[in-house]
Amino acid sequence: MSQENTSPHTDFEIDLTLEETRRRAAVMAALEPGWDPVAAMRAEEEAYDLLYSDLDERQRETYDMLVAAGVLPRREHGRAAT
Repeated sequence: MSQENTSPHTDFEIDLTLEETRRRAAVMAALEPGWDPVAAMRAEEEAYDLLYSDLDERQRETYDMLVAAGVLPRREHGRAAT
């Protein structure tokens, strides 16, 4: 029985584990020593609160439509998106 591969396609595999490790190490090295991830998340939540505050009626309708479609999470003042 012949083991010849007559398929025009060749399987190609590459393990990106080492590259992912290098990428993560580079990210951590680039962060400042005083970087506070909790403060960064808090600032991001505050930015989203500002983004979705004071929407006019048409903007609110669009926002509600996007929430209903699952594109955006429902945001409530003072609470993280769920």
